[in-house]
Amino acid sequence: MNALDALPSILGTLAAGAWTAARIAAGALVIALAGGLALALLVHASSGGSLAGRLLRGLVAALIEWARNVPALAHLFLLYFGLASVGLRLSPMAAAILGLGGIGAATLCDVFVAALKSLHVGQREAALAAGLTPRQTLRFVLLPQMLRLVMPALANFASQLLKDTSLASAIAAPEIMFFARQLVTSTFQTPLIYASALALYATMLLPLGWALSRFETRLTRSRLEATP
Repeated sequence: MNALDALPSILGTLAAGAWTAARIAAGALVIALAGGLALALLVHASSGGSLAGRLLRGLVAALIEWARNVPALAHLFLLYFGLASVGLRLSPMAAAILGLGGIGAATLCDVFVAALKSLHVGQREAALAAGLTPRQTLRFVLLPQMLRLVMPALANFASQLLKDTSLASAIAAPEIMFFARQLVTSTFQTPLIYASALALYATMLLPLGWALSRFETRLTRSRLEATP
């Protein structure tokens, strides 16, 4: 079979892998956003000088350093193979979503904390003086501004997360690179298969980057329009 005859079959198989990669990235992004925001709010709430606050901040800092310094693939192996050895078996997709999402939560926590710290303390004081509760101040004043500040970092993270789904092929998650390697061994069309995989990643990432850039631009425009 020549390359042109094999191309439709190759693209169809890789497209199935792309759907799996998108599902893994979406699931991991939800975990990363929820977990990162929860950790950041814990750090923000414990910003005083109490012993409990210092211990909590130290624990979160240790988690962040762990995520930064331990390779993502090691986390996936631990979740997929390590838990299976003690009787807890996760599917490849579940292990990939939990692993990439957990690493992302630690990464985004640092981003969210930095954004919250960058907001002027006077805004919180003004909101409390206006009669808002601390929870309302956080929800209606601080978090919306934090979202605008972190959008560039979130856009980069989402794009990187989609690329990192290729690591899931190491634990047999049926994503793009998993099928690409299978196709290479069965068809020997190595240049065509990997070029098709590259084009498929670009097809997914370029529209995602464009959409996130547009969303960031709209947020910036609305902030400028709201500024007196």
